[in-house]
Amino acid sequence: MELIYYIDRLFIDVPSITDYWITARLNTAFKGHASIWYTEMKEINGRRNWPWWKLQIIQKYSNRTWIWPRTMSFENDKYSVDKDPYEWCLR
Repeated sequence: MELIYYIDRLFIDVPSITDYWITARLNTAFKGHASIWYTEMKEINGRRNWPWWKLQIIQKYSNRTWIWPRTMSFENDKYSVDKDPYEWCLR
């Protein structure tokens, strides 16, 4: 959600910034699966304003379905002394 905070701050800190300038550059903020998602959303919905994109990002990436697997993966990723530290770090 850092991206949302950053863009919202841009609108406050730089009064001359336009909605078009922000939304035209959103593709540079996304990598991997998020980039594919963004491209598909833009093809389906066309040019939209920042409030619309903000809502889409929140709906996509701020829900339990998306957060839970990452949280569990992080919680389960514990180092054990019976494992090789070199292999654990490289996986």
